[in-house]
Amino acid sequence: MAIPDYETLMLPVLRLFGAGAKNVSECVPKLKEEFAITDDEAADLLPSGRMTVLQSRAHWARTYLSKAGLLESPKRNQHVITARGHEVLATNPTHIDNAFLDGFAGFREWRARATTEPTTQDQQEGPDVAAPVPHAETGQTPEDAMAAAHKVMNAALRDDLLAILQTMDPIRFERLILDLLAAMGYGGGDLGNGRMTRATGDGGIDGVIDEDALGLDAVYIQAKRYDPSYKVGRPDLQRFVGSLTGEAATKGVFVTTSDFSRDAVAYVEKVSHRIRLINGQRLAGLMIQYGVGVRARSTYVINSVDEDYFAEG
Repeated sequence: MAIPDYETLMLPVLRLFGAGAKNVSECVPKLKEEFAITDDEAADLLPSGRMTVLQSRAHWARTYLSKAGLLESPKRNQHVITARGHEVLATNPTHIDNAFLDGFAGFREWRARATTEPTTQDQQEGPDVAAPVPHAETGQTPEDAMAAAHKVMNAALRDDLLAILQTMDPIRFERLILDLLAAMGYGGGDLGNGRMTRATGDGGIDGVIDEDALGLDAVYIQAKRYDPSYKVGRPDLQRFVGSLTGEAATKGVFVTTSDFSRDAVAYVEKVSHRIRLINGQRLAGLMIQYGVGVRARSTYVINSVDEDYFAEG
């Protein structure tokens, strides 16, 4: 039979994780058996040639279930069913789809963010899968559908990046921030113009990147891996400003994997120092935009008729 769409796979995938599956790869053979998918059908590849259609759809079923809080990922490529997921299975649902997942606040929030945030202008894409567009409007042009799918893929990729950053070694994380700022053009784009401070006794400064070759102007960096539930508050920013003052510095970047409180944002707008705040979602978005920690998997070129070529001379 034809490979089911990702929504049809949601309930079977949740059941498989409820039965002890650890990742999507373990689910695929059982899905193939459950839906009587032939070997040839199971081998059908996406246009990129890197992943099968069945793997792709099972992956997105898992992703959407996770956004609703029915699955969680304690570590990379390992997923477990949550208490909420067990509760859903206990009700013996006949199917799970996007409309069903809309009953969970986490899914609604993620879908709203995925479909409303602006996409980057580059051609970077997320996982090597064809992203389904939740609640796609009828009458969409192919270009609209591709743009919407690109936003969904980037939203999922941002979440994947943040999960990796949360488990990264603190020193490696600080180095990543310097790499990102260099990719963004700070220090003239030269990695040699950035340096980390000592792990201890750094006075609240995690790194410095020189904006000119002689080091006459510099940007001081604080990079903190915080739990997503933690809000960086005004006291955190006050300490950072104090560190900048101690270094006679005027420019700073505070990066966190979580977010900033309103008081923190308001405080930074009032101080004389030039400080930029980068929260987790923006950090992941910048990594995608500037190609740090990600790589392009597929590029689709949209052609149109060249009217000049056919114009009569």
